[in-house]
Amino acid sequence: MSMNAEGLPETTVPAPPPGMVVTGRYDQGPGYRINRSQGSGSWLLIWTTHGGGVIRQGAARTRARPGDLVVLGPGVPHSYSVEPGLDRWRFWWTHCQARPAWVRRLGPCALGDGMYAVGAPDGTHPRIEAAFHRILADSRWPGTGAPPPPEEPATPGAHEVATRAPDGTAAAGPHEAAPSVPGEERVAVAHVSAARELALCALEEVVLLAAAGAHRAPDGPDARDERVRRAEELIAADPGAPHTVGTLAERVALSPSRFAHLFTRQTGVPPMRALREARLRHAARLLESTDLTVERVAAASGFPSPFHFNRVFRESYGVPPGAYRSGERP
Repeated sequence: MSMNAEGLPETTVPAPPPGMVVTGRYDQGPGYRINRSQGSGSWLLIWTTHGGGVIRQGAARTRARPGDLVVLGPGVPHSYSVEPGLDRWRFWWTHCQARPAWVRRLGPCALGDGMYAVGAPDGTHPRIEAAFHRILADSRWPGTGAPPPPEEPATPGAHEVATRAPDGTAAAGPHEAAPSVPGEERVAVAHVSAARELALCALEEVVLLAAAGAHRAPDGPDARDERVRRAEELIAADPGAPHTVGTLAERVALSPSRFAHLFTRQTGVPPMRALREARLRHAARLLESTDLTVERVAAASGFPSPFHFNRVFRESYGVPPGAYRSGERP
């Protein structure tokens, strides 16, 4: 169901001024509600650790459950509240000015009206939680000496995000810490430029980790097979590694013949050709951004022979590697 935040009651809560980095950790019960009918001049990131909330930005609406990162862009009316039927919503939030790269990374999870909702991969939850603890501590740094250490969790496992029950609600796991007292709040403002930069760096880590789960294959008959997508990720992550059809097939639990057939059918190129193209792109980036010799660029990109590298690079880019580095490009 689509809802418009502009139709909500006019009782509003002001947002922090643009340019400030303000971070908080809230634990709220039923009845908690924030409405900003004029939107905000800054971006807002919300990371849910227990319970759940409902977040609206313009005409877009999403539920926020444990492990979800919701990002709201500036200038559009928004509201958020504890999800009806749940007894709590524990979450971290930060108002800040987003770095341009964040929007590109979150793009696949855009819901419209400047809202992005990302279900972060399970293995990233402890690091994301730790990043928010650092943001809270770094925001209090006066800019001299060492930043204060992050706050230690009150009980073992408090850094972990709650698991989900079959109905989607938060469910206590065997190592989950007892929830904090409802209404608990921690808020910090990064006043000095060094503290703001540290906080933004940690927020960038949050976005990078969460966005690792943002590139999901589309639904439908033309959807990319998850195993093919995983193989593409393995190639892109380290094109210089000694990948073969056999090693890639093993990593995605397929036989080499089945993997090669599936990969070729869904991508249009055989896996080894896709690997060569990825290695050439990697080599081009190294030539553009480093002073490594052509021989070292070849080795770092997975080409054991500089002569072979020179030949295939010229075939692909129209000039040899040395000329490409010098800007002689067709």
